[in-house]
Amino acid sequence: MMEELSIYIHIPFCVKKCLYCDFLSFPAGEVKRGMAKRNAVLSGSGMVQDDIEYYVNLLCREITQSSEVYKKYHVISIFLGGGTPSLLPADQISRIMETVRAHYRVAQNAEITMEMNPGTIENGEPEKYITSGINRVSIGLQSADDEELRRIGRIHDYAAFLKTYDLVRRAGFRNVNIDIMAALPGQNTDSYERTLRKVTALAPEHISAYSLILEEGTPLYERQTEHSFPTEEEEQEMDRLTRQYLASCGYHRYEISNYAKDGYECRHNKVYWQRGNYVGFGLGASAMVQNVRWSNPDTMESYAMYVMSAESKHGDDGAESGQFIEVNGQGEPEAGYLPHRQVLSRQEQMEEYMFLGLRMVCGVSAAKFEHIFGSPIEEVYGETIDRLRRQSLLVRDGDGIRLTERGLDVSNYAMSQFLFD
Repeated sequence: MMEELSIYIHIPFCVKKCLYCDFLSFPAGEVKRGMAKRNAVLSGSGMVQDDIEYYVNLLCREITQSSEVYKKYHVISIFLGGGTPSLLPADQISRIMETVRAHYRVAQNAEITMEMNPGTIENGEPEKYITSGINRVSIGLQSADDEELRRIGRIHDYAAFLKTYDLVRRAGFRNVNIDIMAALPGQNTDSYERTLRKVTALAPEHISAYSLILEEGTPLYERQTEHSFPTEEEEQEMDRLTRQYLASCGYHRYEISNYAKDGYECRHNKVYWQRGNYVGFGLGASAMVQNVRWSNPDTMESYAMYVMSAESKHGDDGAESGQFIEVNGQGEPEAGYLPHRQVLSRQEQMEEYMFLGLRMVCGVSAAKFEHIFGSPIEEVYGETIDRLRRQSLLVRDGDGIRLTERGLDVSNYAMSQFLFD
């Protein structure tokens, strides 16, 4: 039986970086700095290519180069994230997808998701996405209040979101996620409830509802004194409202911040939470295969050098890869090419099994824990489980171990208890 694999493809470009964003993303024009020479090498001419075309060339070459290592895997999901993947012309999205399908065993029923921001697609483009194989889209609304959107630096208003949503629906997409956020500057419970009502009235199949986290180094963090944020009590009320209102509209909560109609849980994200195998392509993309974690270089120049050095060493036909080697029949990054490589110890694997798995409402399986690690979960975490049960943060239902609703409310604390000293 073939092992399963998921693929993440990072598109770092955006129109303008949002004020709260600490993801690896930037306006496309920033790529030009110091890159003209390598652009010319990749293009085979003396001309400097467009930033995005240049990046797509690198990306497709990386995808091709590493494919031989993963020939034994069955791809069950693909996720194009960013940044804003919908900034790419539809023909470039098609090219990326054609490259993946040409070199990987993609399951016929694979979930293939593309993120998009409102106002970044045109009439006719969603149909091309479907033709390329994309069957799920995730739209970053964040708020239905235009003033709240302005305060966090979004490039769109609610009207632009509605137009984008209408375009993907008319194109035929039947699996749509909408992202929303709570605890925004100037937001209150009433305005957040209006966002919930407007979003659910559109009946998307999936809703991701996050609370704003002020990340150090972002413009919003630096200017937070200029804004009025919801109090802790108001944020808790927004969280309660999310759970209760979405449940009343037919969305079940299956992860701390994710809600879905029956049959529409995000298959790709569950691979992360359940510690499945996934490989990442593109600038700064992360991977975890057979308990080895690594990430790509996180600057455009170092990423270009990484792709080109592998290609110059082994050629560009994809038959061999300078990035990866075979270890006991499994793909593992070659230490000489990739930074941030980590072979997870048994303890680290146990930690991840618990603190990632407990993000899901269904929790983790004691039997699966013992099957993977060869030790009963009580032997490793019995004291921690008992303590959290006494605190009413965790329950044990036969084989299942999961956080209570109260435990989900303080999930960072509860999950940290499963880390070894």
